[in-house]
Amino acid sequence: MRYMLHIAKLAMAAACLTAAPLVAAAQPYPSRPIHLVVGFPPGGINDIVARIVGQKMSESLGQAVVVENRAGAGGTIGADWVSKAKPDGYTLLLGSVSKPRNGALSLREPTL
Repeated sequence: MRYMLHIAKLAMAAACLTAAPLVAAAQPYPSRPIHLVVGFPPGGINDIVARIVGQKMSESLGQAVVVENRAGAGGTIGADWVSKAKPDGYTLLLGSVSKPRNGALSLREPTL
């Protein structure tokens, strides 16, 4: 039984050693420009915030951050574009959460 335990430990050690070169070969993030997608048109508050955030990200990461505006459908077009991008961490979405304004959610009855 001890022999089997010893073999299992050696197998685990061998597995760890074979995976070590794969970890060492990974490139540091980011190694190419990052795309920050905004689902709203240029010149709006979302675009301004994205450009400020993108500039700070670029300074801290040492890599260019490109702000792309994909306007339409209340941000859904930009979100859809990001969801279909390669999942490698180089395409980010800057979204917006707005307060819902609906008569059904209001505490008072609407005046006609």
